[in-house]
Amino acid sequence: MKIELDNTEEKIVRATFDIIQKEGLAKATTKRIAAEAGVNEVTVFRKFKNKNNLVEITKAYHFQILIDKLDEIFDFREDEETDEYLRSNFTELINLPEEDFSIIKVALEDVRAVSDKKLLIAQITDAILDKFEEFFTLQIEEGRIRKVNPRVLGTLCYSITFQSLVLWKIYSESIELDGIDYSTEFLDILNNGIRIEDA
Repeated sequence: MKIELDNTEEKIVRATFDIIQKEGLAKATTKRIAAEAGVNEVTVFRKFKNKNNLVEITKAYHFQILIDKLDEIFDFREDEETDEYLRSNFTELINLPEEDFSIIKVALEDVRAVSDKKLLIAQITDAILDKFEEFFTLQIEEGRIRKVNPRVLGTLCYSITFQSLVLWKIYSESIELDGIDYSTEFLDILNNGIRIEDA
């Protein structure tokens, strides 16, 4: 479900997200949000009813922006080669703007909260795994790779991608990672395995 916001609502939502991702939910008071957005606190309540509702809409709004970008990154052409596709994923992910990594960080922190709703991070995982599975199923059908479980292969690629690119980018003080070199090394191991062939 796409969230439609008017200009004032968008300013409030962006201010809310900025405060949450920089300082945490506890610092995101409605008074502080209103000041950051340049509106009256009454406007915040008139538009969003209460803080909990505002926070949920803020997460959903920014999350949808990220999911749309991930869909684009992990989309593929039917004739796309495996190496080309995976290398492209690495490069595009590492070049995402900081704001997108902030959305993932907020989604990861959402894991701590107990909720009946599906966790944001689980939705990110499902979106990427579904694309990987679809891509590898096509690769198998076209005879480009040997027959393996496409979900398991997708999970392997997701794990490498998420751990090495996303978590390092979010939590590492200094990331010394060349996405092209890293993806080349990963693809070499994926394609050639780790066993030494008998001479």
